[in-house]
Amino acid sequence: MIYVFLATGFEEIEALTPIDIMRRAGLEVVTVSITGDKTVVGTHGVLVVADALLAEVDFAAAEMLVLPGGLPGSTNLDACAPLREGIQKAYEAGTPLAAICAAPMVYGHMGLLKGVKATCYPGCESHMEGAEYTAAIVESDGQFITGRGPAAAFEFGYTLVDRILGEGASQPLREGMIYAQLLA
Repeated sequence: MIYVFLATGFEEIEALTPIDIMRRAGLEVVTVSITGDKTVVGTHGVLVVADALLAEVDFAAAEMLVLPGGLPGSTNLDACAPLREGIQKAYEAGTPLAAICAAPMVYGHMGLLKGVKATCYPGCESHMEGAEYTAAIVESDGQFITGRGPAAAFEFGYTLVDRILGEGASQPLREGMIYAQLLA
């Protein structure tokens, strides 16, 4: 089970694009509202109905945790104590942890990025406590996958698929979604 956490003000493209890509790959992805209501409003006013509420999440069964960015979505994720507790449990269990744009701040503020190569939205580097900031579009190091921002949403999603299903598993999706031609 891959959990994607949605907070008020999440960046829609950074949540929905990776969700779409992972579901196309046949992965079981569950969207989770941390707001107490299944309807979550993105930073651009898009309403998304989450599959579950935070209280329903079984962090022990998670294959991966994904945090979309956006503001104030990332700061809302960061302020959610029950989410941070779940992240800590997942981290200790070795579960892959992913975040894009401003959302790596959550892992940074928790001290989880020490010595990890990571990327984030330009200007958010100060929240990447202990990380080796790379400015890459997507960075994968150890149990962490981080993405730089909205334009990285596709590559971030493909990287998540490869992490769960194995290197190269995203290739048929890249081709079928015409992404491979974009880079040619």
